Formats: sequence, structure tokens, C-alpha cells
Amino acid sequence: MGKHKRGHDYQLMDGGTFPLFTEDWTSEEEVLLLDAIEQHGFGNWDDVADHIGTKTGKETSEHYADNYISGVVGQATVEPFKNKIVDHTSADQEVLSPTLLHPPEPVEMNNTEQQELGYMPLRDDFEKEYDNEAETLVSGLQFNYDDEDVEVDLKLGIIDMYLRRLKERQHRKNIARQHGLIASKHRIIALRRKYSKEDREFRDATRVFARFKSHREWEEFLNGHLRERELRARIKDLTRYRKNGITKLAECQEYDEQRLRRERRKENKRKMVGGTQPRRTNVSMGKKNEASSEDKDEKDRSLSSPSFEDQMKNCPTYNLLSLMERQLCASMHMKPGFYLTIKTIVLKDNLLRRQGVQVKTRYPPNLDKTHRKHIMNFLKESGWVATS
Repeated sequence: MGKHKRGHDYQLMDGGTFPLFTEDWTSEEEVLLLDAIEQHGFGNWDDVADHIGTKTGKETSEHYADNYISGVVGQATVEPFKNKIVDHTSADQEVLSPTLLHPPEPVEMNNTEQQELGYMPLRDDFEKEYDNEAETLVSGLQFNYDDEDVEVDLKLGIIDMYLRRLKERQHRKNIARQHGLIASKHRIIALRRKYSKEDREFRDATRVFARFKSHREWEEFLNGHLRERELRARIKDLTRYRKNGITKLAECQEYDEQRLRRERRKENKRKMVGGTQPRRTNVSMGKKNEASSEDKDEKDRSLSSPSFEDQMKNCPTYNLLSLMERQLCASMHMKPGFYLTIKTIVLKDNLLRRQGVQVKTRYPPNLDKTHRKHIMNFLKESGWVATS
């Protein structure tokens, strides 16, 4: 009590009649205002006014906004609003954020193609979007004032999932427009016809990676790959010319013509050996044709055999062949390793037959019947296989 004595004068004071912010609002009414907002919720000003009993809904709303939101209480308790609006009109070259300053070029399509694709050119949109059911995530989503923090976080996570699906939808639209996938079907087919078969196969195989680059960068990559393949083929041709002693470009065409004629002669010779020989009616004419064909074969052999013999000499199994076997392989253009495989199969099966085991020789599937006949005749003449 301090220095207060029983005989001192005193005065009774009402603790709820003095004002806090304005003269027309007492401290008791301020307490009733805060209790009513907590009970009825922000915005139900008529119920709040009924709870206070001396104020109207408009007066209650204006007093709360002036003193508790815009006043000293609001400045001390409410954080300043941060503008989260993002300017999407900046000139950004990223795929997911295309510039909106320049409208996209109109797509050339006829009415039938637009109806089949569901494309609306005036709106630059589709009737059925990619992931068309994405809006079902947020269609029934509602925020209530009595939601707990876990529920609010869950709903915000659902909204984030929806935004990611919208970004993926827009991402696919941008890729389809940049790479000309919405264009006319006939125009796309006409563009594909300009490329070779290898180029079309490469484009189809790598199409899945086109979304990671812009249309211009992707076309530069494809053109660079095409140019690389052309240079590799040209280097290979020049290397072949050099190995055959050609040092001038003027001699290349003549060499290609001669090589083409040699290949045609080989093909004709192979057909003649594989087919049945025609019946000769004139012996002298037959001998003359036979002599001319032998001369031609000898000439072909002199033109074509050196390169193949050089290849045979580089084989690791070349030294395992006899002189006659080397000549046989050279005449059939057969590699020594393949010949030794066939020889091993034939000798093994022949040994089993001598022991009384009935076996059927299984030759390699890529062995020509004519070559098989030549090999069997050679093995019989050499004594490796007994004649039946």
C-alpha cells in the first residue's frame, strides 16, 4: 500500500470507460470487438456488431481496418506485403518461359486436319489438352479458416503438383510449335522425302532428345551430323583411290567405271557357275566360247585377285593352308578361317561315319551350294574324304 493511510481520500474509477484509439470507442468495446472477431470470424461484421451491442456493422468494419490493420497495431504485427507477381514478358530464350512480346506464327492447316487434330487456330489451342484431367486435382479444393497447418500444407502441395503439370503441358506445346509438329501432314512428308534413308532413321532415333534444344540448335546438330557422314564417306573413297595408286581426281571416275564393270563380270560368272551349262550344238563354237570365257576369267582374276590375296595374307590362319587350298580360297573369294571351319566339320563327320555313326553334315547357313560342291570335290581329290 506504500504511504497510503486509512484516513486518506480515495476515488472509485471505471476501468472500461476510457478510450484507447478514438474517443467514441471505449476500452471495453475494444475487448468485445476482438472477442467477437475471434468467435465469428473476420468479415462477419453484422454478428460482431450484435456482439458489441452499441455499434453498427459499418462502424465496426471501419474501426478495425483503421486501427488494427492500417494503424499502429497493424504496422507492428502485420508483415509488409511482398509482391510475388512475376513479369513473364521478359525476352527469355528458355523453353519453359517463351517470350510473349512476339506472337507465334500462324500454323498452315486445312479444315480437315484441324478437325482431326482438334486444333483451334484462332485461339492457338487444342480442344483436348495434354494431361486433360489435370484440373481434377484442384477442382474440389477449398481453404477454410479453421484448417490446421498440416491440411494447409497438403493443399499447397496439391497446388504445386497442378502447377508442374501445367508447365509440362505448356512445355509440350512449345516443343510442338518450335519443331513444326502441328504443321500440315503433307508438308511434313514432303520435308522427309528430301533426306536419305540413313538420315531419316537417324532423325527418328534421336527425335526424343529434340526437346532439350531449340528448333534452330536441333537443326544445326542434324545438319552437322549429315555433313560429318558425308565427309567420312568421302575420306573413305579417297583412301581407296590412294591405295589403288590413283593420285588425281580426274582418274577417279575412270577407276569407278572399271570397278563397276569388274563387279558385273563377277556377278555374271557366279550366275554361270551356279546354273546349268547350256547344251553345245557346235563343238568348234563351244571351244571358241570356252577359250574366250577362260581368257575373260583369267583377265578378271588378274584384275581382282591381288586385292583379295592381300586380304588373305593378313588373315591369321593363312599359313595353315596348303598351296592348293590357298588357290581354292582365292578362286571362291573365301576367307581361310571360314574354309578351315567347313573342312573341320566335313572331316569330323566323315570320321564318325567310318566308325558306324550315322550323322548328317550341318554346313554353315551362309555357305553357297556351289562353293560347298567345290570344297567337297577338292577334299575327295586330295584324299581327305573317301569317295562314296
